[in-house]
Amino acid sequence: MVNVREGLIPAVLGSAVTTTGVALRNNRNMKPLITGSIIGFGLAHIVLGAIDLVEHRR
Repeated sequence: MVNVREGLIPAVLGSAVTTTGVALRNNRNMKPLITGSIIGFGLAHIVLGAIDLVEHRR
């Protein structure tokens, strides 16, 4: 089994979601509230993943 540090998956997922939200900001069909929510959701995952990475250092 692959040894993945706790918090790495949420941080990577958050990076992908944040990047998607930033890319969707240029789409005129999307409301700013939706893209802002997507970006915030991604940033929250990055922060929580980083907290887990710092807490569970080896």
